Amino acid sequence: MSKIPNDKRELPFGSAFAIRDPEVLAVINSFRPATVEIFDDTDIIKTYCNEFKKWIQSSTNNNLTNIEQFKHAVYSNGTTQGFDNFYIKNNSKRFRCLKGEYMYHQLAWKRYFTNWKFIEDEELKSGDAVVISVPFANTGNKYPLTDNILEQCDDLGIPVLIDCAYFGICKGIELNFDHLCITDVTFSLSKSFSVAYGRIGIRLTREDDDDLMFIYHKIDYNNKIGAALGIKLLEKFTPDYITDKYKSKQILFCEELELTPSQTVLFGLAENGWDEYRRGGEVSRLSFHKFFHQAGSLRKLIEGYKINGR
Repeated sequence: MSKIPNDKRELPFGSAFAIRDPEVLAVINSFRPATVEIFDDTDIIKTYCNEFKKWIQSSTNNNLTNIEQFKHAVYSNGTTQGFDNFYIKNNSKRFRCLKGEYMYHQLAWKRYFTNWKFIEDEELKSGDAVVISVPFANTGNKYPLTDNILEQCDDLGIPVLIDCAYFGICKGIELNFDHLCITDVTFSLSKSFSVAYGRIGIRLTREDDDDLMFIYHKIDYNNKIGAALGIKLLEKFTPDYITDKYKSKQILFCEELELTPSQTVLFGLAENGWDEYRRGGEVSRLSFHKFFHQAGSLRKLIEGYKINGR
């Protein structure tokens, strides 16, 4: 079995999962789908995609300009199905990502697409294909050189997938999608609403290239139960809801542990110390998702956990 890169799930501040928000959980627990009716609904995926696109553009905490250029939307099982199809479409290219990026890419490339290299280790070249997360998986912030990377990819004709898995739990993220290099954009509700196992996501593209996801879409062969639950959550909660509710607690947690708050509300960042949380990048990323819904001092909540150097 392959060793999972950056697997920190057993640590108190490891990995990244949605906050167990009681209002969100109430909506999930009240979901009682009329399954046959949903299966027979030939419009539910179209409704879902339209609602998701409106939801993305409704954020006042973030500014994703020109995202409307990506007119074609299909259901995606989380962001991951979108990644798989990007790999398949670009299988003859050399894949590139940043150190500290979501571990799935490294696992897939090492096993099936062995021509890959970290962006920090060699300059971008024609014939590459890039995946970059915004916010960046390693910090929850926008990676400082994101715009520079996109300009290089425009110049070199390098296809780019933008992974927006943390959209819905972030604030202050700005990105102009008016780059022809960007071919695919993925979003998911997994980090926002405790529905990771519902596999509720969307992929946006400029063109309909009739790839496998479009084929699923066109023959109405999608996860309609996930779409039905997704519609309820998209209608009930804005993309700013989680951040607005928990930002002050994130700041308190960071003050208590002497960390820097990330633009993604789950995280606190450390340039020094906390080395067991380093994921390959320049900082250590600590996630507070296990503790947001609990009352009391963070240090009290984590008694019994060994904290390195503290």
